[in-house]
Amino acid sequence: MAFEANEPRNLFYRAATELIDLAFRGATKLTVAEALAVLLQTWNAMFYRYRGGFTADHFGDIECLLVDHRDALSLFRARSIEQYRAEDQPKVEQIFNAFEVVLGPVGSAKCLHLLAPQFFPIWDRRIAQSYRAALKVGGGNGSQYTKFMSLTQRQVSEIGGQQAIGRNPLKALDEYNYCRYTKRWPLTTTTESPVLDQGLTNASSGFGGQSLAGSS
Repeated sequence: MAFEANEPRNLFYRAATELIDLAFRGATKLTVAEALAVLLQTWNAMFYRYRGGFTADHFGDIECLLVDHRDALSLFRARSIEQYRAEDQPKVEQIFNAFEVVLGPVGSAKCLHLLAPQFFPIWDRRIAQSYRAALKVGGGNGSQYTKFMSLTQRQVSEIGGQQAIGRNPLKALDEYNYCRYTKRWPLTTTTESPVLDQGLTNASSGFGGQSLAGSS
């Protein structure tokens, strides 16, 4: 599998999601913000490289975001991308734009995914552009993110959701997108399952004969 063979940070993802789940359930002394910090310092390292690192003030800003949006995030954590509805769009855009000020557009998607891993998909700049939701300079990418969510929802539906592939479809789709659009690795070896690879390739090819994602 190209992703696991070439992307060792997946271990940090697994550890952080477990820590966040324990924090939400009160089964660890770590807070949700502390659990998030574990992954953000590795998974979002490029963001901090030119911003003075992961500082105490930055950590405080993340804690404030979690407090300000706690109720909505708790509700989204209990939902899946298949349950995303048009009426969710204003709230999702509001939350995303707030997180973007602190974490940037890529870090925001990663952070929101960790907080609600079945509901919020992951992107980076190349993935967003491939979905024709190119990131705007200067922030305010909430509307681009909800566009990405809608397209991702269609893809998840096309591959049959978690029941069909046996694991979180958003994580599987992110691995596929990372291999195909970010790294441009061979498509035949992106995931652990040739069947899943083919399903994701078909889903990425579009609906009704129209391209869903841009050129790879």
